[in-house]
Amino acid sequence: MRAVVQRVNRSAVTVEGSVTGAIQKGLMVLLGVSEDDTDQDAAYMADKITGLRIFEDDEEKMNLSVMDVEGDILAVSQFTLFGDCRKGKRPSFVKAARPEPANRLYRAFVEACKAKGVRVEEGVFQTHMIVEIENDGPVTVLIDSKKEF
Repeated sequence: MRAVVQRVNRSAVTVEGSVTGAIQKGLMVLLGVSEDDTDQDAAYMADKITGLRIFEDDEEKMNLSVMDVEGDILAVSQFTLFGDCRKGKRPSFVKAARPEPANRLYRAFVEACKAKGVRVEEGVFQTHMIVEIENDGPVTVLIDSKKEF
């Protein structure tokens, strides 16, 4: 699994004119699932992201997690994170998981975050979404469950 994690002041997802998920202070998580990901990858990502210390403490050091600041997560499935652009100019998505296993593992990630006590809002799987992100910092980190980067 791959994730783009952004510390946000607010973020929202709209599908066909309706807001399907919105948060204030917290993390915007764009999550991609690869063809070889498992439940262990989903658990790893949930643990890593909910514990990621990218919020500032009283001394302005990044020392606090989304749980510490009682923030929320807005999770959006994004298969394009597995787009391979090394050859040519059109990305190849052959490494991205097929919709059924991708949705199952995306759901496993969301449920694992909720089990840790974090409120999670969501986009709508396999639809066209408009995503609004007010990045705070800006702070953006990339996480890969296979630790490829």
